[in-house]
Amino acid sequence: MKATLKIERVEKPWGYELIWAKTEKYAAKILHLEKGKRLSYQYHQKKDEAMFVIAGKLLVELEGEGGGKTVSHLNSGECLHIPILTRHRLTAIEDSDIFEVSTPELDDVVRLEDDHGRV
Repeated sequence: MKATLKIERVEKPWGYELIWAKTEKYAAKILHLEKGKRLSYQYHQKKDEAMFVIAGKLLVELEGEGGGKTVSHLNSGECLHIPILTRHRLTAIEDSDIFEVSTPELDDVVRLEDDHGRV
């Protein structure tokens, strides 16, 4: 027996996301960020996520518990874990595709800064 999942495409001001799995325990999606665009500077109150860069290159901003911010690069083939309450932002240095797995709270986004006026 073959089970078929519905893929949901969600347009975003920075590109789009393809949500291809969502259950009570986990969610999985692919983010496509266009070169020069970035996600909001944000954190999650419940959502824990891990990312794997399929293609592209990203600038990653992370703020730890003590308030110290680090900026680094994430290249194709590299991965990143973003624990709950970690302030973060991804910026696409080149068109990038990211595989993300997370807990299922997809609407759990607290935006601190946003280039597109979202709250």
